[in-house]
Amino acid sequence: MSYGIVLEISGDYALFSRPEMKVERVSYDVITPSAARGILEAIYWKPQIRWVIDRIHVLNPVRFTNVRRNEIDTKIPIKGAGGVNAAMSSGKAELGISVEQHRQQRASLLLRDVRYLIEAHFDILDSALDKDGPKLSENDAAGKHLDMFNRRARSGQVFHQPYLGCREFPAQFRLIENGETKSEPHESLRGDRDLGFMLHDIEFDQDRVTKKVRSTTPHFFRAQMKDGVIDIPPLTFTRT
Repeated sequence: MSYGIVLEISGDYALFSRPEMKVERVSYDVITPSAARGILEAIYWKPQIRWVIDRIHVLNPVRFTNVRRNEIDTKIPIKGAGGVNAAMSSGKAELGISVEQHRQQRASLLLRDVRYLIEAHFDILDSALDKDGPKLSENDAAGKHLDMFNRRARSGQVFHQPYLGCREFPAQFRLIENGETKSEPHESLRGDRDLGFMLHDIEFDQDRVTKKVRSTTPHFFRAQMKDGVIDIPPLTFTRT
């Protein structure tokens, strides 16, 4: 059984990077299902549920803008003498990056003034209240998770700041309650539009014992927008 929610998301800028563009970042025309799922998980995440995006409503016209930003071409390593693991174990390693030596200026094609309605539901993966607690029925467990999400979304509570593709572009959100009229898309979005292939989500193959990720598999779909609405096809992972 699944329980659905509707969330309005907006922001001044967004960048949902196309993987085929390599170094220079170019955004998709609209938010991707994986980015929408990330926003929901920033509000409420539990290992017992899996968020599934059903439909994306594009409310504002699709507008792009160019920016040029200073970035760095490296990152602090996890392993090795100067890595994060060594610093955590010894407490003496120095972690840092010389910005002057690794600075690069890159152009990005961003979306601006975005607003979406996200229709989603969650599936129950494990209906246990906790590892040692009593078992709940699927209906009771789902109702519990739904109440907790609605309460957090109403009050603006998050585990971390949700963002629109990149962490420097924060997302504002608002829960759409039952009976509330949904916003209509802009007139420029009327009609049918083929958005091409879009990233649906990434499947992680994780070792059950060590919890290390052995491989990642991206999944794509052909995005079709009709009157500002994109129906997201179901995604079946080959691994569970």
